[in-house]
Amino acid sequence: MYDGQPQLGRNDVCWCGSGKKYKKCHLDTDERLQALWDAGEEVPYRSLLKTPEDIAGVRRSAEVNVGVLDYVAERIGPGVTTADIDQWVHDYTVEHGAVPAPLDYEGFPNSVCTSANEVVCHGIPSSDEVLKEGDIINVDCSTVKDGYFSDSSRMFVIGETTPEKADLVRVCKEAMEEGLKAVKPWGHLGDIGAAVNGYAKAHGYTVVREFGGHGIGLEFHEDPFVSFVTEPGTGPILAPGLMFTIEPMINMGAQEIDMTDPNGWTVRTADGAPTAQWEVQIVITEDGYELLSW
Repeated sequence: MYDGQPQLGRNDVCWCGSGKKYKKCHLDTDERLQALWDAGEEVPYRSLLKTPEDIAGVRRSAEVNVGVLDYVAERIGPGVTTADIDQWVHDYTVEHGAVPAPLDYEGFPNSVCTSANEVVCHGIPSSDEVLKEGDIINVDCSTVKDGYFSDSSRMFVIGETTPEKADLVRVCKEAMEEGLKAVKPWGHLGDIGAAVNGYAKAHGYTVVREFGGHGIGLEFHEDPFVSFVTEPGTGPILAPGLMFTIEPMINMGAQEIDMTDPNGWTVRTADGAPTAQWEVQIVITEDGYELLSW
């Protein structure tokens, strides 16, 4: 097979762990993947395609992840510190039998990323950062439960903000939703990024190039990288079982970012303009996609 794995016989047990015969499970899918590979398409290795057992595990993880963000939504407001948010996320996650995925990941010191105003991503919570009226903030929550990873983020507007910031938050969410509309089984991953980028640009915003979505499920970050500045008809084939995040970062100003923060993590817009991000996690199905975490 194209991915270097053995070719199963029709009556062998399927590689996915379903217990079914290969001919009644993944044979047709694998033949289609092989044909696309032979035609020169970029095709995900079958090791990236999640089994029904994997998807069920991620659903359980995502229940905690979504619950965390709901919990934050009920409590966030002026006067809250980003350290408060970090504590909420940590406590809720642990109390629900899971682990915050960011904590100690490649040295990240906290349980959640809190990215306010001009911070594009990877903001580090601090007791010195007090949210005030008019701020906008992304809370990016990632969870591990029973070895399965889930990941999503939401924007929060603190009190009343400016019309310009409110529009940025709204359009960023709508751009992410346009990306979801572009998801078609056996289509191309690049269709998603093209839809996001086109919508953002039509509303006068720019899209961050250096960061994007990613495969996820059995690991925190897997292939493929999900860019949001792609062209239609490009990139990997969206085969059923492929699981990844859609998380565009959209700037009010220029596209360029600043990665020089001494903490080695926090990324800002180069011009100091506000930025926004929304993130969901999906898995491709035979007839569309399943929204797992939001």
